[in-house]
Amino acid sequence: MPEGHSVHRIARQFALHFVGRRVAASSPQGRFAAGAAQLDGHVMTEAMAVGKQMFLEFDTGLWLRVHLGIYGAWDFSGDITADATIASSNGRIGQTNQRGTVVGEHEDSLSSIGAPRRTRLRMAEQERLETPADTFPPEPIGAVRVRLLTDATCADLRGPTACDVLTPDEVQAVIAKLGPDPLVDTGRAAEDRFTATVLKKPTPICLLLMDQSVVSGIGNVYRAEMLFRARLNPHIPGRDLPEATVRALWKDWAKLLKIGVKTGQMMTMDGLSKSAYDGAMASRADRHWVYHRTGLPCRVCGTSILMEEIGGRKLYWCPVCQA
Repeated sequence: MPEGHSVHRIARQFALHFVGRRVAASSPQGRFAAGAAQLDGHVMTEAMAVGKQMFLEFDTGLWLRVHLGIYGAWDFSGDITADATIASSNGRIGQTNQRGTVVGEHEDSLSSIGAPRRTRLRMAEQERLETPADTFPPEPIGAVRVRLLTDATCADLRGPTACDVLTPDEVQAVIAKLGPDPLVDTGRAAEDRFTATVLKKPTPICLLLMDQSVVSGIGNVYRAEMLFRARLNPHIPGRDLPEATVRALWKDWAKLLKIGVKTGQMMTMDGLSKSAYDGAMASRADRHWVYHRTGLPCRVCGTSILMEEIGGRKLYWCPVCQA
């Protein structure tokens, strides 16, 4: 399932290529025909992400809400930029004059930065630049739930957990149920809200970090890595943690989320040399402290990393560093 940085990156693709433009909306699959008809022909006015959910506003006041879930993905084609983050020069979104190569595994991994025109780009938990598109708009591939089309760019959505049209009040009701997102809720109040919620819960911290009503956007990778970085036993109840520790977790999530949006990678290791950093950006095996390292030696103490099932998900941790 895409974690928060992926959804923010997708929202920035829409901000760059769709906001301010009139959009033709359709449902090639047919399952979203009624919803598409409500949006068809209207101008997109805003694109935003909160945690793992994305919201696209149209000039009618209606919003398209999308939760990709485990199987969902957006395919972009046409005149697109592979990197639509604000990591480029002068803080502008989506500089097309930047070029480079990043090859990654299983996560967001752009095969190039600064995509050429008339391309196809898959954006889900793994991003990749696909083959040049010969025609525009391209024929739908697979069961496309919704297609959003401007005169230059096409976005096809397949396999989402949720895809619906909401009123402003309904959007606010959805967001109200979500925990704070450091890229949306940037003030001290968000940190206070997260801290207060964790400190009153008897639930293990490893489950609280994955609870989207407690904090938005954290998935299995970030959960394992944040707990290791804090040297926390995953099973400690939230209410037993020192307040300073909980606040440090919030600050670390804000830091890692910004790195993920900027680079497209879930980079969770600090203090790497340039060669080690380049290697980590090229391979997830060198990018994380404990995630997906069952049985391998801890990078700090050498103890074998454990994996256990909790809450229906795999948890990776070091029994010594996180004792």
